[in-house]
Amino acid sequence: MLTRVMTEKWTVADIPDQSGRRVIVTGANSGLGFETSLALATRHAAVTMAVRDTGKGEAAAADIRARTPGADVEVRRLDLADLASIDEFAWLWRESHPDGLDMLINNAGIMAIPRRDTADGFEMQLGTNHLGHFALTGRLLEAIRPEGRIVTVSSQAHRMGRMDFEDLMGERKYGAWRAYGQSKLANLLFMRGLAERLERAGSSIASVAAHPGFASTHLQAVAPEMKGRGWQVKIMDGVNKVMAQSAAMGALPTLYSATFPAIRSGDYVGPDGFGEQRGHPKLVGMNASARDDEAANRLWTVSEELTGVRYLDD
Repeated sequence: MLTRVMTEKWTVADIPDQSGRRVIVTGANSGLGFETSLALATRHAAVTMAVRDTGKGEAAAADIRARTPGADVEVRRLDLADLASIDEFAWLWRESHPDGLDMLINNAGIMAIPRRDTADGFEMQLGTNHLGHFALTGRLLEAIRPEGRIVTVSSQAHRMGRMDFEDLMGERKYGAWRAYGQSKLANLLFMRGLAERLERAGSSIASVAAHPGFASTHLQAVAPEMKGRGWQVKIMDGVNKVMAQSAAMGALPTLYSATFPAIRSGDYVGPDGFGEQRGHPKLVGMNASARDDEAANRLWTVSEELTGVRYLDD
């Protein structure tokens, strides 16, 4: 099963021509999101770069246009930690793109930060990494065209995650890495829950997931910066230079999930190297917690209640 769609050392050069296809990438101004946007724009997709900081987004878009003259990229504001921002983004995007969407790349994320709340009172990591993307996907689902794909970016950290439904927001006990692991496990439970519901509805849209392995991005520096620990930022920069693969390599599993023709709903893609830390994309497995149907259904119900977004009714 896990070798079904693997090819030898797949790279961005293997991405089929994406002319006529429209994509949204969240967290697109840097790291994996930028590399994903760049690769898809280079292959002639029309890319919406959904970002919290539009100034940084416009600078990133200008970089893509400079590297790929004629690239079709636009920047729109989206704060995944604010349900009102998600609603506004989805409504405005659908109004200006009535022809629909082919790919939604749920890429944005935060990692192991001190405890904060979103605008709606959710723990920030679960609220941004999972609930924000749950709401965004629900608001955009009817715009996704047949044979479209929804790619949710998870992490190897899902293996240390546990869904604590009795203290989902970490109000009684909070650990930064514990909350991150829970949010990345939630990504996979959401992907699988959505895949099941799409199949049950007879939809040709595929819900898939990917993880980048250990990729060098700014993600690792955010928590130390929030704590004012510059020395930790320098250490992480050093570790990244020695051990991590590039953000461009880290984006390959996402791009493979989004564009490889034989990908099926429910697939999970990661690097092919030792421990899935680096390398070229291949189908990978997930732990038993991510394959827990009872937890997936409970998370779906809770997510609908918390966000007020309901779709694909049973």
